[in-house]
Amino acid sequence: MKFVASSTVLAVLPVLAAAHADHLHARHAHHQPLEARQGTPSAATLAVSAVSSVSASTTSAAATGAATSFSIPLKATNPTAVPLSVIVSNQPSSATLPLDSTAVPGTTPTAIPGAPALPNAAILAPSNYPALDIPPPIDSPEVQQWIQEVQDTGVVIPNFAPTAPGGCPNNTAAVADTSRCWWTCGGCTRPTDITECPAALDWGLTYDDGPSFYTSNLLTYLDQEKLKSTFFVVGSRVISFPNILQTQYMGGHQIAVHTWSHPSLTSLSNEEIIAELGWSKKVIKDVLGVTPNMMRPPFGDIDDRVRAISLAMGLTPVIWTRISPLATFDTGDFNIHGGTTTVQQVLQNWEDILGNVTGRSNGFIVLEHDLFEQTVEVATGYILPDALAHQPPFTIQPVISCLNQNMADAYIETNNNSTNPPAISAAISGSLAFLTSVK
Repeated sequence: MKFVASSTVLAVLPVLAAAHADHLHARHAHHQPLEARQGTPSAATLAVSAVSSVSASTTSAAATGAATSFSIPLKATNPTAVPLSVIVSNQPSSATLPLDSTAVPGTTPTAIPGAPALPNAAILAPSNYPALDIPPPIDSPEVQQWIQEVQDTGVVIPNFAPTAPGGCPNNTAAVADTSRCWWTCGGCTRPTDITECPAALDWGLTYDDGPSFYTSNLLTYLDQEKLKSTFFVVGSRVISFPNILQTQYMGGHQIAVHTWSHPSLTSLSNEEIIAELGWSKKVIKDVLGVTPNMMRPPFGDIDDRVRAISLAMGLTPVIWTRISPLATFDTGDFNIHGGTTTVQQVLQNWEDILGNVTGRSNGFIVLEHDLFEQTVEVATGYILPDALAHQPPFTIQPVISCLNQNMADAYIETNNNSTNPPAISAAISGSLAFLTSVK
């Protein structure tokens, strides 16, 4: 790939991406049906005047009514990138790229020795699964079985009440209860959480909320640049795009759980959390033949109750890097589609992230999405080319790889339990989860 050096002049707010707490409950449209997620520009949408395909001049009113200009010296951009002026909330849909290859039922991935044969996605019956994009019922035989299996692990699930809508300001008691370790409000983590890569300059590349119409565009670019990623997939999207999921998996990308309908997990009951994770695990296994052993909570919304349930279900939580209670490595790309941010702000967020990674002793994980055309355009046109041109160079790889584990260790059926103990076993042995005295 030939890169084009550029300098992008923007008028945006000079902030690192704020923690998801600010819009945790304002983004409930995030788990509405994919076809219904069409936004229109809000009054706050920045006006963009295109200068070239790699440079834009914008005017933005901050809360004080003043605008601040920033020069963002992207080291490289994709010469085929769409102009920044096109990447807006009401962006006209363009044709998607076809998949470079289509997975063949019965084959096995070369990167995962001992993996079972790939199932035939054509016989997947949506009627065997819950309705798309809404929380699954908890009275089905499947969920009742998963509830029993969680109980049978003997893992103690903290008796925290579900959080209320409204985010941190509307849950003052939960915020004040530090024993809860609520990541959303304050950034509390446990040693069982994966929030960074161990080695400096390692980037655990992740994309959330797919598969989607434009995931194929992202896959084409990743293949072109010989990059692999971790995809945190929503169960409802897997039902809609099983062939894309198989192509991701067979192409050497890591697949992980991102719930069935994308709710804020701390707001759910224990049984509802089990249903969200269980159905996502099941549909992924039905499509791939293997079950992921990592999960990402939507919005990063996790506390010790959600952690305990996740670990009991064999899932290690993966969030994204956080450097302070109010600053996380979130590009904010998801919000372009809804008109609550601009591509210029997203690139500023990215540059702010870069400004905080070079001096880190460990690597990092960034929140990005492959759900919308806008998120894929900014990733393939600007963020990834800029990252590939970074000096000193980043090692860009899936989360499982940045943890120095084999791709086989990303799935319950192929994991080497002796070198990579299952999530619950590791948590118990490290006194990070506890069993009831009598089962």
